[in-house]
Amino acid sequence: MRSLHWFRQDLRLQDNPALTAAAAADEVLCVYVLDERNAGGWALGGASRWWLHHSLQALDRALDGRLVVCEGDPRELLPTLVEAHAIDAVHWNRCYEPWRIRRDAEIKRALSERGVDVSSHNGSLLWEPWSVTKADKTPYKVFTPFYRKGCLSAGAPRAPLAAPVLRTVLSDTGSDIDALGLLPAVPWASGFDAVGQPGEAGAHARLDAVRTRGLAHYASGRDRPAAETVTRLSPHLQFGELSPNQAWAMARALPDSDDVDRFCTELGWREFSHHLLFHWPSLPSENWQPKFNAMPWRDEPAMRRAWERGRTGIPIVDAGMRELWATGYMHNRVRMVVGSFLVKNLLQHWRHGAAWFHDTLVDASLANNSASWQWVAGSGADAAPFFRIFNPVTQGEKFDAEGEYTRRWVPELARLPNKHLFAPWLAPHTVLADAGVTLGVSYPHPIVDLAASRKAALDALANTKA
Repeated sequence: MRSLHWFRQDLRLQDNPALTAAAAADEVLCVYVLDERNAGGWALGGASRWWLHHSLQALDRALDGRLVVCEGDPRELLPTLVEAHAIDAVHWNRCYEPWRIRRDAEIKRALSERGVDVSSHNGSLLWEPWSVTKADKTPYKVFTPFYRKGCLSAGAPRAPLAAPVLRTVLSDTGSDIDALGLLPAVPWASGFDAVGQPGEAGAHARLDAVRTRGLAHYASGRDRPAAETVTRLSPHLQFGELSPNQAWAMARALPDSDDVDRFCTELGWREFSHHLLFHWPSLPSENWQPKFNAMPWRDEPAMRRAWERGRTGIPIVDAGMRELWATGYMHNRVRMVVGSFLVKNLLQHWRHGAAWFHDTLVDASLANNSASWQWVAGSGADAAPFFRIFNPVTQGEKFDAEGEYTRRWVPELARLPNKHLFAPWLAPHTVLADAGVTLGVSYPHPIVDLAASRKAALDALANTKA
């Protein structure tokens, strides 16, 4: 008997339910298809493509060079491979993006009509979106009851699976990974290695480091961008080099603590984002709350360009955007700050920010990215209200009190004292001169007045309600 395992967002051997099922056959064909035809506007961004390139190389090595890599439409490629290799069964782990769901249903129907046994599995989520609903069978709209009443009451997630024994891995003349053209043409990604090592081995190295640290100070320290308390597991989870079940099992094997609970809650937020995308497939493109359709957004490309390049004149915002550009990653607290600044202080539509993050984050997830941007904009499910506008000065003072993070990414302000670091436009001229800072020359003036732009945002919201 021969089976085909279709790798997607599960680039690993351990705890891979679909691969484990496929391995029951005597011979297995392992396939990855780069599908940019069906993805449309949600094709992988530049940073994700970089990570995928290296992750595929790692997976191919783990399979002794027998990973079949193709580029094109799986609706055409998979039936061809099935016929060429006389495949009896096809297995894959489910994805939850709307375009993938539509495509996968077509593939399953076409292969089944040919007499092929097609099975999909859950290798990406702790709980399936359709299995966590309210008593009336409708989907949750608020995180806390979703997680506490829905997820936790549904029972513990399944235990991770060991890597299966693949008796014979078939080979085929697929594309060379380099031929996919995933790497950027310019050396933009030279600093991405700082985020982590793509591939299953890199994921487990990161997980082992988290386990060794025991999640110490995770609950209290994860809001501080200069602290080494975040896990940086997100790209490994996004590409499936690590399963959420493995992350959950690691945490629950530690002694109970607020840190463990907070880590598991963050995995719960990942589940909630996929829950929202599954039940509301328009989440990436439309306001979840229709009342925001009347919001008078501005269209100011120059403002957005300054934001993208970390040249807003607001130090904590610029630090975050420069970290993103240099590393393909941004600390979660800073993501909220820069998001609030774009949407509320600059009054730019949240879709602009979501598109930039989609292109520049190595952990870009359609579910997480869409839900998070709608959260910060106030237009999403269980969102922060629009009138909650992060003040980037006080955010910097509170969460980067010593300025370590800001000085790292905005070195032209490094000599400013902490008192003036987060609002250099308020510093006396002598203080700026002593620090070698000339506003408008060595560092920009703020592109907006924070107080005035906050008032403009609240006025816009009031007019929308009216």
